[in-house]
Amino acid sequence: MRKALKILGIILGAIVVIVLLGAATINFSGIPSYDTNPPDLKVEPDSALIAEGKRLATLVCNHCHMGTSGKLDGKHMNDIPPEFGKVWSANITQAANSKLAPYSDGELAFFLRTGIKRDGKYAPPWMPKFPHMSDEDLHSIIAYLRSDARELQPSDKIQPAPEPSFLVKLLCRVAFRPLPYPEASVEAPPITDKVAYGRYLLTSKVECYSCHSADFKTVNIMEPEKSEGYLGGGNTLISPEDGKTEIYSANITMDKETGIGNWTEEDFIKAVRFGQRPDGKPLRQPMSPFSALSDQEVSSIWTYLQTVPPIKNEVQRNWEY
Repeated sequence: MRKALKILGIILGAIVVIVLLGAATINFSGIPSYDTNPPDLKVEPDSALIAEGKRLATLVCNHCHMGTSGKLDGKHMNDIPPEFGKVWSANITQAANSKLAPYSDGELAFFLRTGIKRDGKYAPPWMPKFPHMSDEDLHSIIAYLRSDARELQPSDKIQPAPEPSFLVKLLCRVAFRPLPYPEASVEAPPITDKVAYGRYLLTSKVECYSCHSADFKTVNIMEPEKSEGYLGGGNTLISPEDGKTEIYSANITMDKETGIGNWTEEDFIKAVRFGQRPDGKPLRQPMSPFSALSDQEVSSIWTYLQTVPPIKNEVQRNWEY
């Protein structure tokens, strides 16, 4: 009996050592690197492409990259969940020392779609990936980033390197992996198909679903509808106003008791574009008004939401003032 207990103790000890060695390897080796294979791409900008890219940037880029200078030279992102570590967004102005400067158009497209940087490092989950965004929309962002917009004028500000937590390092090895670069061209649905176009906006262009599903850690980027609690809310967000207050994303399914099933389309448009609740009171940060979206676009999202199975999920409504 004593011998058996001794052997069991040795086995358990060996397991503990293996686990500790594995954890140490993950912690000290950091975020994994991968091979890069960017396309041979050169975006030919025109005024329309740049204008649409600027509009898209206000929807998906500026919230994170806009610094106190009024330029896209980065900042401390105090609304990142603390379990992800400390994060500073990068300087993506046209300064020679910015993170954007060395990228070719092909490398930038590859990074935005797959999450793999030009040096092979994988971008952690706080950096959105756009595998389903149309080529035209993606090219518009690249054209804008090469433009002479005031907010892109050179800034020499250098942000600290992010300090990802052990959880992020672990997730980047077991859950979050590089996404495949599309083998064929990607086109957006016609805006006349309101359901399909609304889905495209919500899952691929503006990516509302990632905040409004259950948890960032269980978001399924390649198959958004398979994300846990898809659009049912309850995801923990951090208020950018103080960097501390936890705010839970709203259930935006059409459940009449816990979602927005009693709203009208006009209510929804006011909430999305102007941050105004049906009772006239403002929605609080981090739900920013998406005024750059048109009524037609928000109407398409509303139409798509009618097709999403309602989820009964009572969310603590501290996302309201």
